[in-house]
Amino acid sequence: MTEIVVDPSPSSTGPRVVLPARPEPIRLDPATTAVIVVDMQNAYATKGGYVDEAGFDVAPAQAVIGRVGEVVDVAREAGMAIVFLQNGWDAGYVEAGTPLSPNYHKSNALKTMRKRPDLSGKFLARGGWDYELVDALTPQDGDLRVHKPRYSAFFNSQLDSVLRARGIRTLVFTGIATNVCVESTLRDGFHLEYFGILLEDATHHLGPDFIMQATVYNVEKFFGWVSTVAEFRTAVSQLAPKE
Repeated sequence: MTEIVVDPSPSSTGPRVVLPARPEPIRLDPATTAVIVVDMQNAYATKGGYVDEAGFDVAPAQAVIGRVGEVVDVAREAGMAIVFLQNGWDAGYVEAGTPLSPNYHKSNALKTMRKRPDLSGKFLARGGWDYELVDALTPQDGDLRVHKPRYSAFFNSQLDSVLRARGIRTLVFTGIATNVCVESTLRDGFHLEYFGILLEDATHHLGPDFIMQATVYNVEKFFGWVSTVAEFRTAVSQLAPKE
């Protein structure tokens, strides 16, 4: 029986590779593929950041930082676009919404600051330490940064136009949190006709482990494809380095 390979860019004449994935392999064209680095900010991955102060364990995020860096390095070498997403709002939190917004009530960053006035203004405000990317993941010339005010990076941001302007069809997802901003963005991308691939070991979830399992199931069965850092590295390394 011939194995079916999903091909997001069937008319491409450039070099391509097949990425082993679930539920079936998917073909990657560097010219139409972008690695999406979701919210690898101090807020989500560093002691003293919002997630830590809100009571979540950030220790597992340290291993994810290295794996995300590995994916980014391999993708850059092959000429893929790299998009760093940063979640947060203006310094006055106008973008975060009023009590009429569900974000006001559900954002753990906002709730933590209201509960602890000594932290007021410290979480996810553009220009602050919490908002910045972790030191180990520094964008390089040619990389893209997209600011997002909600979980999904396709909501009220420039992400869709930035990707379409470059002919991007396939999105490789890494980052934090698997079950929140990663899944939200991948789902919205599905509805906008993007092919989403989750590198499951290059993401970190917030909450119990079954939350991660649920996201992986949702992506594999309904919204996209699931692979790993090792499979991505092995496949993409077959491509000649971009000149």
